[in-house]
Amino acid sequence: MTRSCLYFGRVMHKRLLPFRHRLAFRVFSLYLDLDELPALTRRLRLFSHNRWNLFGFLDRDHGARDGSPLRPWLDARLAEAGIDLEGGPVRLLCFPRVLGYVFNPLSIWFCHHRSGRLAAVLYEVRNTFGEQHCYLIPAERARAPGDPILQSCDKGFYVSPFIGMAATYNFRLAEPEERLAVVIRQATPEGALLVASQTGRRRPLDDATLLRAFLAYPLMTLKVIAGIHWHAFRLWRKGAKLVPRPPAPDRPVTLVPPRLGRAAE
Repeated sequence: MTRSCLYFGRVMHKRLLPFRHRLAFRVFSLYLDLDELPALTRRLRLFSHNRWNLFGFLDRDHGARDGSPLRPWLDARLAEAGIDLEGGPVRLLCFPRVLGYVFNPLSIWFCHHRSGRLAAVLYEVRNTFGEQHCYLIPAERARAPGDPILQSCDKGFYVSPFIGMAATYNFRLAEPEERLAVVIRQATPEGALLVASQTGRRRPLDDATLLRAFLAYPLMTLKVIAGIHWHAFRLWRKGAKLVPRPPAPDRPVTLVPPRLGRAAE
């Protein structure tokens, strides 16, 4: 069965401190099994891999961002964390390129052992300054099927110009099936600061659904980056203080030890 698909849904951000501010907009996302890429590009007319099309997926948008194949890059990062998938599947949740443009604030890699067990999740974060950083967190072996994935890590990468670095990310998500559900809570010494979520319903990855997605969201990827800047302006008008941007981390991936990667309910 083809695991690659689309998810139609909504992204929401809600700031809680020092004032409340909320944004929400409709989006569609690509859920891509890397092993299925060759077959998808042969079957689909409106989607291409590493070349221009109405919808596209480019290796240089992820991983090392140099156009090199993604699976060897990911396997090397997993090996650094002592994780061997033994050839198991890797599935990536992200926005596709639309008419050649994309901006992915967050892409999520679901890394499975060949047995089918989820072995790790890699959170690939990008800011509007052209920088990228990843957090690689092992999955709990004892997690029962259907249980939520609960993970956490300290913030190590500058994202919003209005949020400092003293923060912790708490992730709650499920492996995408018929529904998509991702929730991220950002905690600071002052208290819970931000809640972000993405939800959606599964749709087949075929040309008819891609065409419907384009007609419903013709400028979605531009809307994402425009919305980020518009709401940043509104936050500034409300009195949010700019936080100086520190240098990007020396290493492109933060490896989170298993005992530190477990989030509380």
